[in-house]
Amino acid sequence: MTTSTQPRAESAQSDTRSDHHATGTSGSLVERARAIGPRLARHAARHDVDGTFVGEAYDALRDVGLLTAAVPAELGGEGATISELTALQRELAHHCGATALASSMHQHVVAFTAWRYRRGMPGAEATLRRVAEDGLLLVSTGGGDFTHPRGEAVPAEGGYRVSGRKRFASQSRHGSVMSTMFVLDDPEQGRRVLNMAVPLSAPGVTVVDTWDTLGMRGTASHDILLEDVFVPDDKVLANRPYGVVDPPLQVIASVAFPIISGVYLGVAEAAYAEALASAAARADDPLVQRTVGVMRHRLQVAEWALDGALAAVGDDPTPSHERFLAVMTAKAEVAQAGVEVVDLAMDVAGGQAFFKGSVIERAYRDVRAAKFHPLTPEATLVESGRQALGVPGLLQ
Repeated sequence: MTTSTQPRAESAQSDTRSDHHATGTSGSLVERARAIGPRLARHAARHDVDGTFVGEAYDALRDVGLLTAAVPAELGGEGATISELTALQRELAHHCGATALASSMHQHVVAFTAWRYRRGMPGAEATLRRVAEDGLLLVSTGGGDFTHPRGEAVPAEGGYRVSGRKRFASQSRHGSVMSTMFVLDDPEQGRRVLNMAVPLSAPGVTVVDTWDTLGMRGTASHDILLEDVFVPDDKVLANRPYGVVDPPLQVIASVAFPIISGVYLGVAEAAYAEALASAAARADDPLVQRTVGVMRHRLQVAEWALDGALAAVGDDPTPSHERFLAVMTAKAEVAQAGVEVVDLAMDVAGGQAFFKGSVIERAYRDVRAAKFHPLTPEATLVESGRQALGVPGLLQ
């Protein structure tokens, strides 16, 4: 990844540039994302105010083939690596944080499905082909589930019946299939977690309009209510222990959280670019100089942390305590740096950044969502300390 703490004219000026309807799939993923950036930015403020889904942005992503980026090339996609997907979502966040975060949920599920495909696991190839050929959009509930999922699974003939309410399900009204988890009380093994693929069109599945939040309002992360929904055995992707980060979840986190962290780094970089542009007339002020220096420092260190985690993860991660903690450490660094940088950007830009419609004002709210993804920064410190001390914790 290239250093991105220099001002980005595309981000700072995206609200004032003319609409550019990019088509085709030429150029790198990041180049294509940058080309459609003005199209994303044009609608970002309206969706933020209204709390509505960034539909035009998804049309743009489809136009240039970005929603199939993680599908292996032989199945009709581009075989993007975790690092490439992270860079892609980071660039999208320069233009619209909600678009970047919502689509990152689809991207990481596709990337993990590609990981399963490389190991010949059942159902993976069919799902990836549908993403490439039919535009299948995948919804993740992992952020609200993780080690302690909401909802229960009850054995039934040929599968399970599941009930529960899922929160933070980005793009829930627009997705096709959700990657989700339910708790099974097994008489022999005790509490277990079943990873499942559930169509959003299945009988008993209802999207409940609950998304009225401080930030990331355009993600449309409404609740999904499941009432006695039948899931056949072949849609159960894993049977895992409850309450721990076991090896499969370590891999899922290693794939997902660098991509998600890239979003929040991009949001902070967009605020930095806006602040830098507004500070040009006061470049001789030592206080402005120092504040900009702090912002640049924090972004650079956060980028190094993310780059380090990506290096530890590689293109095809295997289960690892160290890899999981590297990813969580980077995510915590990005979250904390992002909040600090956007706060300072508001200081540098002054009163204009306090008004609705300001890129910085929106980033100020959006970046705070970084702390709600598991593990939180504080929980990451606790788990890291447990591992160093040899004290039992979440990692199995």
